Amino acid sequence: MSKFESQRNEICRVGRSLFERGHVHATAGNISVRLPEGAGFLITPTDACLGLLQPDQLAYTDATGMQLDGQRASKTLALHRAIYAAEPLAHSVIHSHSTHLVALTLTGVWNEACILPPITPYFVMKVGRVPLIPYHRPGDPAAAEWVAQVIEAARDAGKPIRAVMLDRLGPNVWHDSPAAASAVLEELEETARLWLLSERRAIPLSDAQIDELRSAFGADW
Repeated sequence: MSKFESQRNEICRVGRSLFERGHVHATAGNISVRLPEGAGFLITPTDACLGLLQPDQLAYTDATGMQLDGQRASKTLALHRAIYAAEPLAHSVIHSHSTHLVALTLTGVWNEACILPPITPYFVMKVGRVPLIPYHRPGDPAAAEWVAQVIEAARDAGKPIRAVMLDRLGPNVWHDSPAAASAVLEELEETARLWLLSERRAIPLSDAQIDELRSAFGADW
């Protein structure tokens, strides 16, 4: 039996589901899990297809990021670790190159503080504000530092976030499990698709409607 078998199986199951439904493609994207009691991290290997992952392929690192087992860790490990360090509630991080979200950054986001307007209640409830991170090359440590600062600033302002958008690369989302992070990713991508299909004319929810979502569901907006 592999060490951390349940976490390995969950990563592979979610990766396969995202791949089969077109949310990730080729060898793009990665998934990680923060292991309990400071045991380190599991992360998908570099250049791996998320639809074909096997549990024993996953890279296992200690809490400092030193690899202990498995295939070579994704080059985005530094970014994942920065998210975990900045957000104690994050236990899984997913990165994808989601088509409509990347297209949005190519043609212009709603604004840099939030790439999409609050056009649906589930975007407000399940995703919340998603800031744009300026372009950095894939794996650039500076991107990790930038993301950590954005997470901490949002929390200090009383408006915690659960996703960021890397310009021209794709979103990073986090939650308490791969399945929960996947749900955030899918809602975010679907909102981008709706916004682009509306030719950016969809009317955002009103302040009163958003206040009602805050009151009824604890939405962070």
